[in-house]
Amino acid sequence: MSHVTEALKKASELPEGDVVRILLHQHAGIRQLCATVGNSEGPAKRQAFDDLRVLLAVHETAEELVVHPVASVHGGETLTKALNADEKEASEMLARLEEVGVDSPEFDESFPIFQIAVEQHAEEEERVEFPLLLARLDETARHTMGKRLTAAEMVAPTHPHPGAAGSVPKQLATMPFHSIVDRVKDALSRS
Repeated sequence: MSHVTEALKKASELPEGDVVRILLHQHAGIRQLCATVGNSEGPAKRQAFDDLRVLLAVHETAEELVVHPVASVHGGETLTKALNADEKEASEMLARLEEVGVDSPEFDESFPIFQIAVEQHAEEEERVEFPLLLARLDETARHTMGKRLTAAEMVAPTHPHPGAAGSVPKQLATMPFHSIVDRVKDALSRS
């Protein structure tokens, strides 16, 4: 069974709006987009990478603001420090991939390494952090977290910002500015 199918199966067993269900669906989408980027060329590759960049930037910001702090409080402090460090590194890699562009040979050399790092990070969350949330929080608390996650995603930046990644205080201090700039940049690039 593929990781995408596995994540979607686990997600379907949880109630609608549950934070773990939302995150599992997003992980499945990230894995699918990674595969599409790796198997595409030209405009299709560019579109898949843009979609992946947005999903990852928004997803990681929301996790850092909503999910990791709760997991940390419930016994996962060491884990969340490691996950935040992974997210900072992934943000740096994603920013570099965005900078070199999908048509660059450097992109094709670096993307598989990035994809492995993203996969390992998702597996760690699914193996340790998500079970912790499921064990320590009741359905109502996870549903409330799902709402908070969705709200954070609506205002999160859509491009990687390695200087803020991995730090809740830095995310909170810079997120409004980054989000506005990113969304304007996205709108102009579609024009």
